Amino acid sequence: MTTKKPRRTAERILEVTLDLFNRFGEPNVSTTLISAELGISPGNLYYHYPAKDELINALFDRYEKGLNELLLAAEDVRNVEDAWLFFHMLFELIWGYRFLYRDLNDLLSKNRRLETHFQFVLKHKSRAVESLLTGLARGSAMRLDKLDAAATATAMVVVLTYWLSYEYVREPRKALEPEHAAATLARGAGHVLSLVSPYLEPDAREHLQKLSNAYRQHTE
Repeated sequence: MTTKKPRRTAERILEVTLDLFNRFGEPNVSTTLISAELGISPGNLYYHYPAKDELINALFDRYEKGLNELLLAAEDVRNVEDAWLFFHMLFELIWGYRFLYRDLNDLLSKNRRLETHFQFVLKHKSRAVESLLTGLARGSAMRLDKLDAAATATAMVVVLTYWLSYEYVREPRKALEPEHAAATLARGAGHVLSLVSPYLEPDAREHLQKLSNAYRQHTE
């Protein structure tokens, strides 16, 4: 019992911290607020996570683990429906840790570990997206040469990385609230795949448009 209790407390701390970071933004959440939300003493919090950066790093580790597992699915994409599902799932994961993306530049400037590891995140995303584009070409859904594939993959990763920042700037008071998640994610997936649209075969382009319209109607 004594070995399991600290682990459960540590998990609960991370869950509450993630919720607070996502709701208010990491810079606006103090360890005092986290302790108060949990109903524990600051000393109990510091026992598990002696510094705020350790909370951030632990949450980032969770995100990175989920991301690496998800990116493996890019190799299996062969059509636009697979691609839509992949990017929607990717945006769902990003949404779950949206504080990282909402405050990305600020976090990187203050946290050396994140600064280093986010470079790996970008590389892994780029490789996965290039693999996805290759799969679409192999599945006869699109025509795209290697040079265009690299440039398109980079543009797609830029949208993936900064989409939530764009949404937040566009509507700061509600864009990142849970009730707007479905619309935000659908718009993000749609815009990422719009970068592929010019290279798609006519049938695949038409199917992508239908998927986009269906999701838009469902979320509006």
